Amino acid sequence: MNRSCECEGREIFAKMRLLWSQHVYWIRFFIISTAECLGDLKCVTDKLMENPCDFAEALKIFCTDEEADKFCKLMTEHLQIAGELVNADMEKDICKADKLRRKWYKNADEIAAFLGCLDPCHNEQQWRVMMREHLRMTEREAALRLSKEYCSDIRMFDSVEKGALEMADCMAEGLFRRFCCK
Repeated sequence: MNRSCECEGREIFAKMRLLWSQHVYWIRFFIISTAECLGDLKCVTDKLMENPCDFAEALKIFCTDEEADKFCKLMTEHLQIAGELVNADMEKDICKADKLRRKWYKNADEIAAFLGCLDPCHNEQQWRVMMREHLRMTEREAALRLSKEYCSDIRMFDSVEKGALEMADCMAEGLFRRFCCK
């Protein structure tokens, strides 16, 4: 591998790790602000909703604008549904939460399909497993926060963060192999 390709690889991995870390951290801040009725909820939500656009900008280096915009749209939906689900859980609206959960998992499958086509290293099924695990852990994190089980909530977030970094590395590896190692 030449030095230029090696540098590009490090940059891709660093960028994807940053974006996926921001993704789960701002979701966490949203969960905490919602659960604790903090005055920063609108500011936190606005910052969280920047994450899909940040992903799209990073992807435009490797993909068409249409592909990057599609990912932005899917990730925006992912976050909107997650926010609605946290609120439904907080309101103890089981019927609404179940409907949103199904919608959230369908969206995760759409993200997995997109990433499976984009990524020559990891297929749709691998992405589906990672995305579904991300949802399961994030929902558990929110439930623990809402029930004020703070220590368990923090331990669950450790798992959420680890999963996000694994997704970041998979995404970076796929982008690197697809676009830098030709």
